[in-house]
This record gives sequence, C-alpha cells and structure tokens, in this order.
Amino acid sequence: MDLPVSFADRTRSLLGNEEYNKLTDALNDEQPVSIRLNEEKLPNSSFSLFHNSFGRVPWSATGIYLDRRLTFTFDPLFHAGCYYVQEASSMFVEQVLKQYIGETPSVMLDLCAAPGGKSTHARSVLPAGSLLVANEVIRNRSQILAENLTKWGHPGVVVTNNDPADFADLENFFDVILTDVPCSGEGMFRKDPVAVSEWSPANVDICWIRQRRIISDIWPSLKSGGLLIYSTCTYNTQEDEENIRWMRDEFGAEILPVDAPTAWNITGNLLAGEDFPVYRFLPHRTKGEGFFLAVLRKPEEGSLQTGYKSTSAQGKKKMASSVSKEQLAVARGWLLSPDDYELSVNGTNITAFPKEYLPELSSLQQSLRVIQAGVALAEMKGKDLIPNHALAMSQILRDDTFPHEEVSYEQAIAYLRKEAIVLSAEAPRGYVLLTYNYIPLGFVKNIGNRANNLYPQEWRIRSGYLPEEILILLGKYNL
Repeated sequence: MDLPVSFADRTRSLLGNEEYNKLTDALNDEQPVSIRLNEEKLPNSSFSLFHNSFGRVPWSATGIYLDRRLTFTFDPLFHAGCYYVQEASSMFVEQVLKQYIGETPSVMLDLCAAPGGKSTHARSVLPAGSLLVANEVIRNRSQILAENLTKWGHPGVVVTNNDPADFADLENFFDVILTDVPCSGEGMFRKDPVAVSEWSPANVDICWIRQRRIISDIWPSLKSGGLLIYSTCTYNTQEDEENIRWMRDEFGAEILPVDAPTAWNITGNLLAGEDFPVYRFLPHRTKGEGFFLAVLRKPEEGSLQTGYKSTSAQGKKKMASSVSKEQLAVARGWLLSPDDYELSVNGTNITAFPKEYLPELSSLQQSLRVIQAGVALAEMKGKDLIPNHALAMSQILRDDTFPHEEVSYEQAIAYLRKEAIVLSAEAPRGYVLLTYNYIPLGFVKNIGNRANNLYPQEWRIRSGYLPEEILILLGKYNL
C-alpha cells in the first residue's frame, strides 16, 4: 500500500520506526472480519456454534471474528437482524457503557450514527428502560440507519436527521452522548483505498476544527454529570488526544479510565507531556482496524432542569378518520405487553412507542426532524389493516398473533428479492409471518395460489446470483 509521504512522516514520528514498520506491514495484510450477534433473535444453539468455531472479540460479549468475508447479502439471518457486520475495535464502546452506565436506565444520543453499528450495539447493551436517539445529518444515510435499527428490533429507539447545532434547544437532555465524529480516516486505509487518496495534512486540519465545532454544539445537551464518548477512526493526536485535552480545558471535563486488560494490547496516550487515559487500537497490535476512544464526564453543576418541553399534548395526536377505534384495538392486541406502549396514528399508519419516554419524544419532536420513533405496527388500506414489516422485526410482537410458515433457504431469498411466494397447501389464508430457521423474516398475505410479498420494496435484494460461500456457511453451521 502506497501511503502519503506526509502521513508516513507524521505517524513514524508518533510511533517510532519499529512500531511504524509493524503498522505498515499490518496495513498490507488482509483485514479481519467480525460480526456482532443479536442475542434477542439468534437461537442460543447458533450462538454457541458461532462462538466455538471462531475467535471471540475480547471486549464484546457478542462479537465474533470470522475466518473470511462472506457475501452477507445472501444470508436471510442478516436481513432478519440476527447479527450486524461491525468492525471489532469499535465494539469497545460496550466496555464504556457496562462500566459507567451499568443497570441505570439512561437516555443516550448517538450523534453521528449511520449506518448503525454503534447504535445497534448500544441499544443491545443499554439496560432495560433506556431510550436511544440515533441521529444522522445526511438524509439518505439516515434512512439506512433507520433500516438497520428496524431490523435490530428494539422499540426504545428514535431516529433523527439533524445537524448537531439543531440540538441546542435540548439543554441538559442526555445522560450519554456518543460522538463518533467525522475524521481524516487514517484507520480506514486498509478497508477503504479512497481514504488513502483523500488524506492530506490540510484535511486533518479541517477535521479537527469540525470536530471541535460538533462537540461545542452538542455539549449543552449533555446532562450535568453525563458521559461523552468521543471516538474517531484515525491515528494522529491532533484529532484525538489534542481534542480530548481541549475538552478538558475548555469545558472542565473529567477524562475517565476504562477497564482494559493488558492482554487486549490497546495503546494509550501518545501526546507528549500528557498521561490522561485514552484507548487507541492499532492494527498491528489488536485484531481490528484503527480506532480511538476516550470518555469524558461533564462537571456537576448542581440541580438543573432537563430540556424537556411542554408535554401536555404528548401521545394525543388526533386519530385519522381512516382508522377506527376497533382497528386500533386490533393492532394493540398484536403486542406482547400492550399496556407499555402508546399507540399513535399518522394518516393511515399506526405506531407504538414506549409510554415511559413520551415526554422525551415530545421534546424531540418539537426540536428535531424525527424520521422514526418506536415500532411501526400497521397501515390501513381501505378496510384492511396491513401489518408493517417493522412489527415482524420487533421484539414486541406477540408470538401467537399471526400464523407462522417456515420457509426454505430458496424461498427466503425469493422473499427478500420481493418475488411472489407459494406457500404449502396447509398454510392458512390471510396474513402469515414467514420464518427462516424459526426466526421472523417478514409478512406475506396468502391468497391461496400465491402469497403477496409484503417485504419493503426499497430493501429488496437486487443482486442476481447466489454465491456458493453462503451455501457452505449454511451447511457448515446448520443455519
């Protein structure tokens, strides 16, 4: 790999000749592949099989290294939200949440969240009763973020599409803010050749200025005593340690240590004259890509009111005339714990959201562009109440609500391509939940001679071939 001369000079000066040579050797090796399992969906037997067959990611309870990269597009379990393909080093966020959040329900913001790796991870690690707000400033990427969080299936999620400055009205709102800030991408060199061609000292300067602007914009939204998790996928101290030092000096933030055994080979502070705790993952020392993380606590400032706005109208949206009370009751009956959710109607669409966080949702809706909140349950078309795909993916669907039909691998791929499906003669008429490996895949409406495919059109598989590697995986692991 031909690295920019300026990058080589800077990084050699930072690491020393020996460590730099090891880094460049690692960058010329094949990048490791890792996934993180969704324990709410994947059967324990499958988890154990993956767990024993591949190496574990040491800092993640559900992270697993694969021996090679697969074409995940052709694995139905991937589309069912059973696992997420995530770079191993970034899974270290789990250790921060477990150490400093523990079992305390929290309101967390993932500020730069697309495509959703850290958001789905945080949602799995956050304790019951927590709310996650996942934000992405770029509109088309926010749709990808919403798709991945829908597939992950947790109801306590709000997806927003806003610039960090838009959070100004939400003062003292979040217990935790994760800022995986845009950076110069040095840690992506092995994964993305474009990152090499786009790197320059000038771009580093642009990035650290943008990073400080983002932190300045979002800092007021963090509660007194709250946690800010700062991360990048770059090596230089300008975007890493120097920004952490700036936050300490500018905002009086306390830089917190994270428990990390020596065996994990995580590199610490590289800024001359400073020894505050930071965590840098270097590809020649840890099995993953370049990643940097630090944790800061906002100083206690006495008793402060949260940024919640008036919630007198929370959950009281006027129900559209196209949805009757009887139809709303039917949708409510689909839920595992219906009393825990507020159902709202927007046009012909019905959505369920956790009641305990209605005040927060009201504030978010008044301040931000909310593109998704909770779980979309159904859409009314004429007199027909059509179950939404998000309901099939969610953890809140009562298992006995719809008849299930287990499908073969070939049928599952046809369904994910949004092709017509023919079910067994024994399959009942009406809405049927397809399962693959007994995991929900989505809904069809069985009309007898065929089943109308209700898989979202924009999510369908567009590739026209089936790699042999997927068949090997399915046979080898009994999936």
